[in-house]
Amino acid sequence: MSIEQNKAVAAELFTRLTASDIAGALDTMTEDATWVILGKPASFPSAGLYTKARLSRLFPTMLSQLKNGLKMSVKSSIAEGNKVALEVESYGELTNGRLYNQEYHFLMEFRDGKISVIREYLDTQHAYAVWFQPHNTSD
Repeated sequence: MSIEQNKAVAAELFTRLTASDIAGALDTMTEDATWVILGKPASFPSAGLYTKARLSRLFPTMLSQLKNGLKMSVKSSIAEGNKVALEVESYGELTNGRLYNQEYHFLMEFRDGKISVIREYLDTQHAYAVWFQPHNTSD
């Protein structure tokens, strides 16, 4: 696949996720694809390695906590060889009223026209505060 085709597939992943099309998002990946969320698992529970099967369980759980899904916008991308790097922003309101407005860097590797590896870099403090931090019931 060409660099431009890889960039298009990378963008398609986020288009599918924005549309809450989990099957379509997973279809952009190889069967043995891995997605690594960077961070320290002891302080950020989402950090770690995800297989495609694990993602198929994670995505619906995540979407169930959002009022209107998660809008993911690719801000820029650059590619070389079989790798694509992207800057992405997400926006979504959780059912608990918290706002998730994350900025990411993704590094993706491609094989045979599909994503085989994703490395996700994000603001772990913001993600923890929105998704995991207990609510203050005295507010």
